[in-house]
Amino acid sequence: MAETATAPLSPPHEAGTAHWLMHVPIPLFAMIMGLTGLGLAWRKAASVLGVPGQVGEGLLGLAATLFVGLALLYATKALRHFPEVRAEFNNPIRVNFFPTVSISLLLLSIAALPYSESLALGVWGLGALLHLMATVYLIGRWITRAHEITMINPAWFIPVVGNIIVPIAGTKLGFTEISWFFFAIGLVFWIVLFTIVFYRIVFHNPLATRFLPTLFILIAPPGVGTVSYLALTGGQIDVFTRVLLYSGLFITLLNFSMVRQFLKLPFFVSWWAYTFPMAAITIATLEYQHHLNHPGVAVLAWGLLGVTTLIIGSVFVRTSVELMRGHLFAPE
Repeated sequence: MAETATAPLSPPHEAGTAHWLMHVPIPLFAMIMGLTGLGLAWRKAASVLGVPGQVGEGLLGLAATLFVGLALLYATKALRHFPEVRAEFNNPIRVNFFPTVSISLLLLSIAALPYSESLALGVWGLGALLHLMATVYLIGRWITRAHEITMINPAWFIPVVGNIIVPIAGTKLGFTEISWFFFAIGLVFWIVLFTIVFYRIVFHNPLATRFLPTLFILIAPPGVGTVSYLALTGGQIDVFTRVLLYSGLFITLLNFSMVRQFLKLPFFVSWWAYTFPMAAITIATLEYQHHLNHPGVAVLAWGLLGVTTLIIGSVFVRTSVELMRGHLFAPE
């Protein structure tokens, strides 16, 4: 069961005395994804909607700084409390968040492109390699290990979504065929996983409370897919572009129709699951508007940019409050 799979990762006797470093959670890297996505959305909005460009660049600088800090923090945890890292890696839910590290690198490579192509290439190459390794390992793990259907939740999309991100910087760096390779992996396994996850959500027990925010992850594949597909096809809007974008917008609308349930949830690190998918669909809409120049799409892009900024800003503030209270790095 999902509840069983998310049992405390530390032995019970450690709960009251364990050092906070032991409880730095790998899902916190979703914060980097959300902030980088918001920065890229504002960067795109600067050229499409005319908003101040400094906002996006400032957010991207913040995301890069936080990534370095969080990476050092988690590396220290791995050195000092390796059994805790191993426990996260062996957990059937938490393991799907390890690719958030490589996804963060891929997103930061997009952020670096206007400043240094060599830096972007290095970060992109490292991110793509790590993500390919994570994808091969996790899909192999899914195939070779027994899983209860209730263990599955939208977080399983994370390894898949990262593959679809690769072409955004990859095409600009000249790696077109490699970009198509990653896009194909992401597209095929997105369709497979969407079917399984939707079946699990509809026909089995409801998701555990802390996993409800992961429903927003369903927005990410079509959102990112729109941006990647436009990059791969040179900005050509065709039937498939519209299928990707409008399916993503529908899933966004579906999630917002359940806003009452989301507003009742207590704070979990999983709140960051709201952020990157919202940034992804915002960027997709802005990219679509860039190529189509439609007044209705422009209004939608403004609305999504505002809502996404509000959501990510709120989650960031709440995370900061929990950090100052000493509740962020605590045993579950």
